[in-house]
Amino acid sequence: MKIFLIGFMGSGKTHRGRQLSQKLNLPFFDLDEQIVNSEGKSINEIFAEEGEEIFRLKEKEVLNIITESHASFIMACGGGAPCYFNNIEYMNQSGVTVWLNTPLQVLFKRLQKEREHRPLLRDLSDAQLNNFIVRKFSDRKIYYEQAKVFIEDDEDTSLDQIIEKIFHA
Repeated sequence: MKIFLIGFMGSGKTHRGRQLSQKLNLPFFDLDEQIVNSEGKSINEIFAEEGEEIFRLKEKEVLNIITESHASFIMACGGGAPCYFNNIEYMNQSGVTVWLNTPLQVLFKRLQKEREHRPLLRDLSDAQLNNFIVRKFSDRKIYYEQAKVFIEDDEDTSLDQIIEKIFHA
């Protein structure tokens, strides 16, 4: 089984992916980490040196390589991964897409705390951060809504509830 976790930055894709990987005994891949390993530079460096379009092409390439070379896995996809090059359609054809739909106020609280680790957000005031989340989320929602499984993931959602939804969707 191939499970693709999608959702906005801060929705917990990597955290939940690692938990699912352990519980289901499946390999775990963080798409952004795989790109960093393959390119030998950080996501921020790729964006700065080569631009977003080149990053998105590399993202698609790594997504395809992992998907075609593994029979089963859990993958945490970057927040923008489903939004480019028909990646959401590819993921839907290749496995089960799971949208971790985290409430915007929870995203805001999480991203406030993680701001210094996220260069796109580092210099934003709270008001600018909130506007960024609302704007980007509304742009990306149309792609996230194409997932096969929707999980309203707030602080109280258990791993067992997520597994139940994935296997009984």
